[in-house]
Amino acid sequence: MMDGRKFTFIFGFSILPLLCFSASFVPQDNYLIDCGAASNTSFGGRNFTADAFYKDLLSTKRDVLATTSSKSIASSADSPLYQTARIFNEQSKYKFSINQKGRHWIRLYFYPFQYQNIDMSTANFSVTAQNNVLLSDFAVQKNPVMKEYSVNVTSDNLVITFTPSKNSIAFVNAIEVVSLPDELIADDASSLNPPGSFTGLVTLAFETVWRINMGGPSISPANDTLRRTWVPDQNFLVTPNLATNVTNMAAVTYADGGPTENIAPRSVYGTATEMNSSSDPRSNFNVTWQFDVDPGFQYLVRLHFCDIVSKSLNELYFNVYVNSYMADKDMDLSVSSNNVLGAPFYKDFVTGPTDGKKIRVSVGPSSLNRDYPNAILNGLEIMKMSNSKGSLSVATAVIGTGSSSKNKVAIIVGVVVGTLCAMVLAGFFFVFCRRKRLRRQGLSKTWVPISINDGISHTMGSKYSNGTTLSAASNLGYRIPFVAVQEATNNFDESWVIGIGGFGKVYKGELNDGTKVAVKRGNPRSQQGLAEFRTEIEMLSQFRHRHLVSLIGYCDEKNEMILIYEYMENGTLKSHLYGSGLPSLSWKERMEICIGSARGLHYLHTGYAKAVIHRDVKSANILLDENLMAKVADFGLSKTGPEIDQTHVSTAVKGSFGYLDPEYFRRQQLTEKSDVYSFGVVLFEVLCARPVIDPSLPREMVNLAEWAMKWQKKGQLEQIIDPTLAGKIRPDSLRKFGETAEKCLADFGVDRPSMGDVLWNLEYALQLQEAVVQGDPEENSTNMIGELSPQINNFNHDASVSVAQFEASTTDDLSGVSMSTVFSQLVKSEGR
Repeated sequence: MMDGRKFTFIFGFSILPLLCFSASFVPQDNYLIDCGAASNTSFGGRNFTADAFYKDLLSTKRDVLATTSSKSIASSADSPLYQTARIFNEQSKYKFSINQKGRHWIRLYFYPFQYQNIDMSTANFSVTAQNNVLLSDFAVQKNPVMKEYSVNVTSDNLVITFTPSKNSIAFVNAIEVVSLPDELIADDASSLNPPGSFTGLVTLAFETVWRINMGGPSISPANDTLRRTWVPDQNFLVTPNLATNVTNMAAVTYADGGPTENIAPRSVYGTATEMNSSSDPRSNFNVTWQFDVDPGFQYLVRLHFCDIVSKSLNELYFNVYVNSYMADKDMDLSVSSNNVLGAPFYKDFVTGPTDGKKIRVSVGPSSLNRDYPNAILNGLEIMKMSNSKGSLSVATAVIGTGSSSKNKVAIIVGVVVGTLCAMVLAGFFFVFCRRKRLRRQGLSKTWVPISINDGISHTMGSKYSNGTTLSAASNLGYRIPFVAVQEATNNFDESWVIGIGGFGKVYKGELNDGTKVAVKRGNPRSQQGLAEFRTEIEMLSQFRHRHLVSLIGYCDEKNEMILIYEYMENGTLKSHLYGSGLPSLSWKERMEICIGSARGLHYLHTGYAKAVIHRDVKSANILLDENLMAKVADFGLSKTGPEIDQTHVSTAVKGSFGYLDPEYFRRQQLTEKSDVYSFGVVLFEVLCARPVIDPSLPREMVNLAEWAMKWQKKGQLEQIIDPTLAGKIRPDSLRKFGETAEKCLADFGVDRPSMGDVLWNLEYALQLQEAVVQGDPEENSTNMIGELSPQINNFNHDASVSVAQFEASTTDDLSGVSMSTVFSQLVKSEGR
């Protein structure tokens, strides 16, 4: 088992066969030392020489040769190496003559055991090599541990020094010093933070922290040309059920000019972990691994790829992330492997100095994938990089502890802070003057949220706004600092992504006060941008309704466009209908979701001085809370409706394919009835539980709206409903529901009902489902739409819900009135 501080090899005999390597490497320097042994040790095809036979190798004034027969290491393939140790009471050195300068492995084996009156588990010491600190204040409490380093040796000798801490000892069980091929570490890599190129890797020392074989078993040193151990990735997957393994050894082709098996063996490139998305062409998630590391260091992250899943070139595109950074967008494995299918290649990335103790690596779908999304990773190596002092030890990562050092640091910090303050003040002065000049000219080059409702103020009870007034001066009072958004989303952790849309990714988050939120982060490359960002804030800051998703705040710092909403525990309506494997919704649950959505849309159309047209009504924009209550979301495409003396708004066509009003598409004239059409498609989607456009189906079934209307007009809608609903819907309820959807899908907007009429009819359909109404002459009506609204005025004054109450609800929050209660006045004779 390996972690950020321990890189322990438990060498077991792999189930993989011993491979015949085409790129076998013969090291010029190959020191294999069994420390403290009285005789040589042979195992695994390698011979370790007792250090007692190297007369000039060890320089020490005083040491102890220790042996053990501990059963705790008997299961390890390296157990012979851990049976002996050399213990040092004073600083001691191993000096190795170097035949070929360049990069070398240094592998140090440690296993503390009790020898006579010496307990090696209490040892504390440091180890240096070349000009690098490998370990300091190092202690091994139990279990065999192997530390692996890669050092660039520039002299004729390599000296490894063991220095016990005060009143302590040092020890080592075995040492390897083995030269490496020059190709193993290139001089440059891609820098993640800051973005760009990183050069100078050749001069650095590295500690191997993790070496992972994705999708495959452990690989023992016997099956690797450089005697490396690779461990499986299952224990590092953040969400294992999102990933699946694939093996295809025969597909691996080492091409000329590409990596050899010295970079990684065939058994790494021949296995992979990929997205578990084969059954759903709409899958949209990342596969993420998480690894423990030491903070304060930069890391070289090497990702190994080999397309063993595609049938031909240019099939597979995906994105790669390291921590919160996009390491590679729209990666095309064919291009990266010089258009040789199955040719291995790797990519190196350098992180910035890590603040935390985790590194996350993710692969996820690219927007370039037209069919089934997929992403793969074959192997991974994470190597700690030596810092500016040449140290790989956490204990020596802090530079300068003396008074002179402190003074120098203080001077440097003072100069830097002073310079930065001057620059910031100059920047503020420049922006202030520029904005003042632009205001005089009636212009604005940067967006500032406008005052809404013609200056009417609102308050926002956000932790960060402190209830400030919403106005242009206060930027609506919804603004949340970027640092708070970072904290809420664990620095935009890719494993916290809960959705991806046209605007960007949506992350689950939690504010400091415990409020769960959904954070939508704008993608700079997205076709949706500032206009949608502004529209969303303007719309959601105007409206408060239990069936509209609430805006918690926004962030526009650092050129970001981030929207923060209330978190909806049960995700989208679409995910509960098909494609995600969630339990099927009952007919009553579906009806209540449709009714809630209709309430939200009705409020948009009638609850303000001008109607607001959503323009992107679809099941993916209807969200469900923990109680499956529906809320309409995503107002980035919304438009204010026509003036009183106008019939429509002329605007460019926007919306989602399959839901788009054909009249709006033809004439580019937008009305509320465009939302009604889209909602009619949603109603059939709810009933049939299938995508609105499915190219895999026969031609007449591809478009859900056309297909469902065909069966509705035949009076045989029950033939195409979701099989899980078969026999569970009352015929009258199904008929009324189908009629409502049919009216919504009328070719011309003037023939479609209002959302208020749709709402009433859906309530009626629910009533028909829950109870048979006795003596209702309208029970078998096929034209209830258009008849309900006039009946509102027939309420008598003794009705439990007055006309005034209804009228108030239509311009405010309809959810405050039980629609079932209101409708009961219509279906009972005493209410007419």
